[in-house]
Amino acid sequence: MARVKFESVTKRFEEFVAVRDLDIDIADQEFLVFVGPSGCGKTTSLRMLAGLESVTSGNIYIGDKRVNDIPPKDRDIAMVFQSYALYPHMSVYENMAFSLELQGKKKGDIQQRVQRAAQQMGIEELLHRKPRELSGGQRQRVAVCRAIVRDPAVFLMDEPLSNLDAKLRVQARTEISRLHRELGTTFIYVTHDQVEAMTMGTRIAILNAGELQQIDTPQNLYALPNNAFVAGFIGSPAMNFFEGALTEQEGQLTLTSDTFSLPLPRSSPEVYRSYVGQRVMLGIRPEDIHDANYVPSGIVAAPIKGTVGNIELMGNEVILYLALSSGENCVARVDRRSEITRGEVTALMVDTAAIHLFDPHTEAAIR
Repeated sequence: MARVKFESVTKRFEEFVAVRDLDIDIADQEFLVFVGPSGCGKTTSLRMLAGLESVTSGNIYIGDKRVNDIPPKDRDIAMVFQSYALYPHMSVYENMAFSLELQGKKKGDIQQRVQRAAQQMGIEELLHRKPRELSGGQRQRVAVCRAIVRDPAVFLMDEPLSNLDAKLRVQARTEISRLHRELGTTFIYVTHDQVEAMTMGTRIAILNAGELQQIDTPQNLYALPNNAFVAGFIGSPAMNFFEGALTEQEGQLTLTSDTFSLPLPRSSPEVYRSYVGQRVMLGIRPEDIHDANYVPSGIVAAPIKGTVGNIELMGNEVILYLALSSGENCVARVDRRSEITRGEVTALMVDTAAIHLFDPHTEAAIR
């Protein structure tokens, strides 16, 4: 078990900066998830921590030890790769035991560790098989077990579920989260899937173009994004963005665009008034836009009108894709009882208390 710290860490590949001035302090026994689009620097950050990539500048600590120049084998970490990287000519048992044999562990200790790890992941009956005889989900469990047996201070996982189908991914997420609780070890996990990040991490670090955008709990990232990138990345379907002007009349703040006018609640942050008369970026999550027939009680709603294009019937909800008269598009997640039809011109209701405002120049949240 160990604390991990990135201190002003930068990684350059010639002229390309993959990670820039990364500062993160990961607590002992935390489950931190790196998430972001392809090329954002999340895997590079993990590989620097593992010792598979060198650090251009800055420092990385595991516990109180600076590990920049320490070989991977001496960092007390275990890594689960996207490809699983199992030895095809070895049995499951041999794959799990191999690293312990290299460390010179006694045969009885190796057997005990392998059996315990296999039991934790429910693969005891697979120990005699070769990787080619296993399904994708079973190989993923073996890869995790191979890391468990080492009893490392830190577990590193680089998109370990990306090769699984949707149902197995859900099951594997649950198993890895349970494993983290049982082992009480620091987990650092890389994924491009925000659902994995939101459901597994105690904290999430969102990267874009090599820079840390925000690090916080899943709920805070959703409710209080630092900027438009974070707001648009977290949530599915993604947040809707519009441009509008903020006006005030008799103390009432109103957001106005070419297609709608949304009065803001009297309880809106006072800082909004400093943007009166200016253009702002408006963000509305699809789940905060409702069918007029099924508006939740207790909210102050205002209409936004458009023509319904595509409709996705999800069973527990309906996703509507609207075209506004301005040419902008809008996505709404509405009640499953909605009977709105394709091609219909309709007014959906926006929860005005759930609106997010961003500075149009910096894209930073206004609050």
